[in-house]
Amino acid sequence: MTYQHQWQDGSPVDLPVGKVVCVGRNYAAHAKELGHAVPETPILFLKPATALASLQPSFSIPSGRGSCHHETEISLLIGRTLSGHVDAAEARVAIAGITLGLDLTLRDVQNQLKQQGHPWEMAKAFDGAAPMGSFMPLSAEASLTELSLSLSVNGELRQQGRSADMITGIVPLLQFIAQYFTLQPGDVVMTGTPEGVAALQAGDALVLTLGEQSWETYVR
Repeated sequence: MTYQHQWQDGSPVDLPVGKVVCVGRNYAAHAKELGHAVPETPILFLKPATALASLQPSFSIPSGRGSCHHETEISLLIGRTLSGHVDAAEARVAIAGITLGLDLTLRDVQNQLKQQGHPWEMAKAFDGAAPMGSFMPLSAEASLTELSLSLSVNGELRQQGRSADMITGIVPLLQFIAQYFTLQPGDVVMTGTPEGVAALQAGDALVLTLGEQSWETYVR
């Protein structure tokens, strides 16, 4: 089924489906759990539009390619073009919606590619590598610095974090990205994952929460 951005009431978002811009190691505890240094500036990578998939009612993970880890991330739907040096107010108003998404990672494949000094898009940018929840419109009054997120798998809390824990906050992150990649309406920005990443298995039941909102899904 072809992916289309959706609002939480089930109605389609009147925006095209664009690229996904991701940031790596934006939570210090996650960088440390993988044995990486905490970066001084955001680490950016891209997923193509074909990586996007609906989070609900279920999503699939690749088989026969080693372990597939979940990375739960606050995800932003871009509603206005951002390019070059933009101020904080311009970056903030460009956010059309917010949700949680999963940055699925073929960890064994990624580690092998890194050891060989090769790019690791095959581990991060495969078809369906970014299951995305339905978006909530973002009000002008909403705080982006006090968001809480969590992931439970089969009733067990796996990941929990706050946007306040980000190394680079949401608005500064958009300002940074716009200097390197033009963000266009319909693009999605995934803002990094807290600690607690682990492998998923077919049949796992997941509950993702962002503040008081939640999304229930399972792995096919």
